[in-house]
Amino acid sequence: MRAQDGWDDHAAFMDGLADEGFIVLGGPLGDGTRFLHVVAAAAEEEVEARFGRDPWTELELLRLASIEPWQVLLRARN
Repeated sequence: MRAQDGWDDHAAFMDGLADEGFIVLGGPLGDGTRFLHVVAAAAEEEVEARFGRDPWTELELLRLASIEPWQVLLRARN
């Protein structure tokens, strides 16, 4: 992953999304060929627009497989 073209730009972009609070959680699934990102967005179009600015999108290293709404029903009490 870190050896791919444009890693530094991609990582900086994703760190920025996390710092802004757009990405709430994110990381690789299973064998690392797919990733899951939980984001705070008002609409699917916002998700597409934000990830569309990732440098890896232009390099075709990042592709949105699906955008699914999530209704959180359970939460641990601290």
